[in-house]
Amino acid sequence: MKIQFRPKLLDTLPGYGRAVFTQDLSAGITVGVLALPLAMAFAIASGMSPTAGIWTAIVAGLLISLLGGSRVQIGGPTGAFIPIIYAIVVDHGVQNLLIATMMSGILLFAMGALRLGNMIRFIPLSVVIGFTNGIAVVIFISQIKDFLGLKIDNLPGEFFAKMEALWAALPTIDLPTVAVAVVSLVVLLAWNRQAKKVAWMARLPGPLAVLIAMTAINTLFALPVDTIGSRFGGIPQELPSIGLPELSLGTLGKLVTPAITIALLGAIESLLSARVADSQIDDRHDPNQELMAQGIANVAAPLFGGFAATGAIARTATNIRTGGRTPVAGILHALVLLAIVLALAPLASNIPLATLSAIVVIVSINMGEWHAFAPKELARYSLNYRTILLGTFFVTVVFDLTLAVELGMVLASLFFIYRMSDLTRIERVALEEHYGIKALSREDGTPRILAYKMFGSLFFGAANKLENLLLMQHGHPDVVILDLDKVINLDTTGLDILQTLHRNLQKRGAHLILCGLNSQPGSLVFRSGFMESLGDENVTANITDALLRAQWLSGKSPEVAYA
Repeated sequence: MKIQFRPKLLDTLPGYGRAVFTQDLSAGITVGVLALPLAMAFAIASGMSPTAGIWTAIVAGLLISLLGGSRVQIGGPTGAFIPIIYAIVVDHGVQNLLIATMMSGILLFAMGALRLGNMIRFIPLSVVIGFTNGIAVVIFISQIKDFLGLKIDNLPGEFFAKMEALWAALPTIDLPTVAVAVVSLVVLLAWNRQAKKVAWMARLPGPLAVLIAMTAINTLFALPVDTIGSRFGGIPQELPSIGLPELSLGTLGKLVTPAITIALLGAIESLLSARVADSQIDDRHDPNQELMAQGIANVAAPLFGGFAATGAIARTATNIRTGGRTPVAGILHALVLLAIVLALAPLASNIPLATLSAIVVIVSINMGEWHAFAPKELARYSLNYRTILLGTFFVTVVFDLTLAVELGMVLASLFFIYRMSDLTRIERVALEEHYGIKALSREDGTPRILAYKMFGSLFFGAANKLENLLLMQHGHPDVVILDLDKVINLDTTGLDILQTLHRNLQKRGAHLILCGLNSQPGSLVFRSGFMESLGDENVTANITDALLRAQWLSGKSPEVAYA
């Protein structure tokens, strides 16, 4: 199969002029400035260094915009990855996280190359909302330590162990840290609210505004709180060394599941972000190209010390809102980040970790669709929907995302099968009433010809619908007609039931006639050879023709008056 690789950038270059570049430049600078505090905050919350977050945003952000399938997608580290990355770091270490990220990149590229991008849309909304809200809760819980300044050397990744550690450490709460975190939270909320009314405030992203303000206060007054400098030694004012992470063949097997988890979440979040962006700019992204770009970015970022990246919904929305309309804006956002690191890295040492924690708390609150849990909202939907939504949410919080998505998809599939089976029905056609046929019964009153009409899908979940025909509760007719005009789908299990019915009738010298076959059922009946064994003359276009054939088979004259 030939791989189709065409970045969206190539489609935007013809006709690209100064006016568009000016818009992209303005958007790129704004998003680049916004990405700085978020990249550091997400990295620290994930158990990584702020430097790793920044270089993830630079490298992955550049490649996703350069090679991606969306005009306006902004890539980088995101809040959704925090619980996954943190758990991998705790269980396997940083080096193995980098390897798992590169493995996920290969999986993402393969998904795009195999044209599987559209399959991500098959994930039900209830599953998406369930795991998104679950991730938001996990992110919020992960910030309790830095928000309260708790003295915990290594916070466990497992839910119950984490909650036990946080509870045990509550007596070590640090009041100055809490004060900085609360002030940062209040300032950020107030800034975001006022930015909707004041034009100049809207130009400065809230996370950057609170970061600058609290860093300045900490620099002037030397607050007794943890900072990037005290915990991580600051941010190097230089390019990182490029190299492969240490690879151990013995650990590759253990990293398959983490790699699949990263790839799955990266694919879902990036394509959801791109779809949201499409609706805002009236465009259509290429999901397969986007997955290939995400794959390349996740292979490249670990070479620079970075980790998992995907499409960032908040930064993509900011890019659109500030005028970005081509991938050039995303490329410029990465270059702006690079310039900031090379020019202003030493200033980052005084950034309070409590401020970054407050930023992540706001991100976790904003990313959740909490209205979906309101009793009135839940009451609007079926029990199946509520079960999938709440089950996925619970498993995401208590266990992990992969298991949650698997459970959600299994439940959704089972409920769908049950629903489709319930909608599939079979009804006996009262031939005497509809066609005025007089000679349908034997002298003893038993029917010579029986006709049934099926509705829905004759598949493995609805195969039991034909059990009554197999049992022949209406006697032993000479001919059974199945009108499949309203059957939209037939699978191999349904075909096997039809073949079994045909064999049972043959044993008694009776016949089966199929009529009204639609394209898909007809194709399967033909390709399987069932039409040949049934006889071409016993597959008719409609029930009228089927009745004429049935009367001939039953030994009656076909010259019958129809009402």
